[in-house]
Amino acid sequence: MKISLMALLVGLAISLGSTAAIAAGGNAKAGKDKSALCQGCHGEKGVSADPSFPHLAGQFAGYIEKQVTEFQQAKRNNETMGPMAATVTSKQDLKDIAAYFSSQKAMKGKGSKGKNAAAGKKLFLKGNPKTGVYGCKNCHGEKGKGKSSNNPLFPVIGGQHKAYLVKQLTDLKSGERTNDPAGMMGNIAKLLSKKEIDAVAEYISGL
Repeated sequence: MKISLMALLVGLAISLGSTAAIAAGGNAKAGKDKSALCQGCHGEKGVSADPSFPHLAGQFAGYIEKQVTEFQQAKRNNETMGPMAATVTSKQDLKDIAAYFSSQKAMKGKGSKGKNAAAGKKLFLKGNPKTGVYGCKNCHGEKGKGKSSNNPLFPVIGGQHKAYLVKQLTDLKSGERTNDPAGMMGNIAKLLSKKEIDAVAEYISGL
């Protein structure tokens, strides 16, 4: 199955306007105190000690806002995040919390070596032309740090927990997670084998 890249990009362009619009207006200083409950799972500075909870350090504010909002709307489901997201009842509080985590030093991996990481690097940079998989760097940047804070549709993933990356790609592949813009990540994940998911997650987590 081949991905219609042009159709996907058109859909993403339409989504970008609304997503970027929610990224502005946060106060990082105010967000530090407001994020106290979040810090219990994601760490005081957005660096999570538990691989089942993602790092938020340096993540785009607009992306954080979008995900929390979609947990609130049940467009994305998780037994922990659903109830937690529901406690953020003020849009300004959400903006401030997102701004705080976004302002922290970006998540950073410790490097990954070996054949598995090498295979993941190739997939990240070049994709898999035989199966139609698009290289991750094209949307998430050479180091997985995203393209731009003005383009929060493509989140920071470099340095994220491997276990979390595997879980999200697996959920996107199975259709358990469906809140990706224009279905782009779901379409890509469906083309990835379990072995490829493990390899690319290994590489990305080390960036």
